[in-house]
Parts: sequence; C-alpha cells; structure tokens
Amino acid sequence: MEINIQKRVLEANESMADKNRRLFREKGVFVLNMMSSPGSGKTETLCKTLQRLMPEVATGVIVGDICTRNDADRLEATGAAVVQINTDEFGGDCHLAAHLIEKSALTMDLEALDLLIVENIGNLVCPAEFDIGENAKAVVLSVTEGEDKPLKYPLMFQVADIAILNKIDLLPYLDFNAAEAVDNMKKVHPGLPVFELSAKTQEGMEPWVAWLRDSVAKKG
Repeated sequence: MEINIQKRVLEANESMADKNRRLFREKGVFVLNMMSSPGSGKTETLCKTLQRLMPEVATGVIVGDICTRNDADRLEATGAAVVQINTDEFGGDCHLAAHLIEKSALTMDLEALDLLIVENIGNLVCPAEFDIGENAKAVVLSVTEGEDKPLKYPLMFQVADIAILNKIDLLPYLDFNAAEAVDNMKKVHPGLPVFELSAKTQEGMEPWVAWLRDSVAKKG
C-alpha cells in the first residue's frame, strides 16, 4: 500500500512538472534546480554567482526551507527577485514538489526573467526524486561532507546534470581527497561535469558561471 501511495504521489508530481515545463518554455526562462545537503554552501555559491550574472542575466530565485527566510534575505540582497517557500506550514516536507514551484512561479514576472533558480531544501534524498519542470539539475557537495557521499546517495548524483565541489579553500586543513570525491561522482554518473570551486574566495567560480550563462543563452 505504501508503494502504491508513493507511486500516485510521483505520478501527480510528474504531471504538474510537465505543466511547469510548458509554462517555462512559453516564457523563455531557463530553470535550474539546485540541490545539496544542509551546510554545503549552496546559498553562498548562489549569491556569488548572481553577483557575476546580474544584471545582464535577469534572475529570479525560489528558495525552499522548512523554516525561516534567512537564505531568501541573503539572495534578495543581490537584487534578484526572490520567493520563499516554507514547508513547515504543511508538514515540513524535505523537498519542493512541482505544484509548489507552479504556485510560486506564477507570483513572479516570468516574462522579465532569463533565469529562474530553485534553491531546493537541504537534503540529498527527497529532492532527487521530484521533477519540478526544470531544464537542469545541479548538486553541490562540500569538502566537509566526505568523499563517499555520491556512493551513499547515488540517485542525487545520477539525476544531476552538473555537480559543484565547494569549499576547496578548506582542502589544506582537512583529511579530504578531492580527486576521490570527483571519481565517486563519476562512478555513479559517468561523464558528469564537476566544477571545483570556493564560494568564499571565488576561486574556480568562472567556469561554473560560464556554464550557467551559456545554458541560459542556448535556452534563449
């Protein structure tokens, strides 16, 4: 019975995701679903990314968290249009489903946007299972999390179109093998592009930003 319920939930979500895809295509918006575990530095990466992209690339962000709008406030300071989703109002879901994205996106001026980024709730499991109608999925892994995370949570890295290995500025102080972490990502997803960077120092940021800028341009 639980499997059947889950199947119905995913089927309903897929239908809504397809509806979102049509909406975003009609509006000419490139949508990126950005996922990670809590504490990966995802928000800081986005803040530094938006500083490099805007105002040339008009960007909106939908921020998912169980509680607070702390990340939304930080992202709003970049000048991006930001909408907050808090899931504590309906059970504290650990992911953003397609119907929540539709509801939030319709409050935004999509015709004025080139890029819409969904900062998903920090979790390496549930967000990977829910299509939201995005053009691409990105996963952020930090060097403080362990090289084996791609092997422990393979679906997240299998569905991702690109990966970011963040906080490389900490490598001299940690017992972390970056090459092994990247190798593990490619074991579960051969050919996965991986950008190694530090959002704090901005080392390695440009190749990632160039990929995103190019993806938006191709969509247009």
